[in-house]
Amino acid sequence: MLYCKNFNHHWTHWTTTAYIFKSSYFQKRMNIREGITKKAMLNGLSTQTIKTYVNVVETFLQKYKKNPFEVTKNDIEKHCLMLLERGSPGNTINVHLNALKFFYEEVLNRKLTVNVRYLKVPQRLPEFLTQEEVKRLLNNISNEKHLLMIIVMYSSGMRVSELLNLNVKDLQLSEGYGWVRAGKGGKDRVFIIAEKLRGNLEQWVNALDKEQFVFSNKGRKMSAQTVRAILKKATTLSGITKNIHPHTLRHSFSTHLLENGYAVTDLQPLLGHSKIETTLVYAHLARPKLLTAKSPYDSL
Repeated sequence: MLYCKNFNHHWTHWTTTAYIFKSSYFQKRMNIREGITKKAMLNGLSTQTIKTYVNVVETFLQKYKKNPFEVTKNDIEKHCLMLLERGSPGNTINVHLNALKFFYEEVLNRKLTVNVRYLKVPQRLPEFLTQEEVKRLLNNISNEKHLLMIIVMYSSGMRVSELLNLNVKDLQLSEGYGWVRAGKGGKDRVFIIAEKLRGNLEQWVNALDKEQFVFSNKGRKMSAQTVRAILKKATTLSGITKNIHPHTLRHSFSTHLLENGYAVTDLQPLLGHSKIETTLVYAHLARPKLLTAKSPYDSL
């Protein structure tokens, strides 16, 4: 551990890593990226979270044109106020706060107490497709691979990142299930393979090596942007006015399972939720269709 005398009256010590950051070499963006990435990986943060944190910190430092060690809590409060004035949602501001807090406290070992309370994010019910809308969507995808990808996502409830990381060896087609490896939170979980899908999926992977991605672009991993583009085109062609994105398929899968009579406890392991409260939101989506009680007004 290295020590120094009062530095801007904000901190009195830093780790060897932080000392390296203080040099002019720190101004290079790659150093910020490497510092956050290494520390975040040690803390078990996801790849997407790491990318988000790097982007927030780099953008923040570039905007305010300050050496990281010159930044004060007032700068961060000013930044949050600017986001509020722009009308940024609470979850966006919370992401910025988390990223900057992680960078200063975990990477630079510097305590910056920010007098900004984490904003409550309104609990909005996710949008989903009806079963009829799913049929219309699928009927408007002509490319064989693209159609198979969207069907796999909807029929299993997989996240787009899980679909794109799916390997042939993870499929147990004869048993009707597959494995999501190192999904959200680094957890493995099982997913169901629809009976109607098995034949087409088996035919698709027969020509692939077991170590290959099930869906790839000439052997390379496909991007989530490609999946979004497929859905956007199909949504337009099918005349659906809802804002459809890859996660909408997961919401639709979950809601339709509940509408078909399955319990929330059946759904929880399929979605990989660690808390039942996270899964319960889908009960709210399915509830209108499941309600059998009649209003007392009808018996007047």
